[in-house]
Amino acid sequence: MKKLVFMFVAMAAISFAACTETKAPEAPVEEAVEAVDSAAEAVDSTLEAVADSAAEVVDSAAAAVAE
Repeated sequence: MKKLVFMFVAMAAISFAACTETKAPEAPVEEAVEAVDSAAEAVDSTLEAVADSAAEVVDSAAAAVAE
C-alpha cells in the first residue's frame, strides 16, 4: 500500500513539474524587420552593380561591332 501511495505522489510531482515549463523568450519583431531591411539594401546594391556591369558589356560590344 505504501508503494502505491509513493507512486501516486511521484506521478503528481512529475505532473506539476511538467506544468511549469518555461518557454524561451521569442526574438523581438524589430530584429527581424531590421534583418529584412538590410537584406533588401544588399539586393538593391547588387542590382545596381549588375546593371552597371551589363551597361559596360553592352557598350563594349557596341564599340566592337562599330569597328
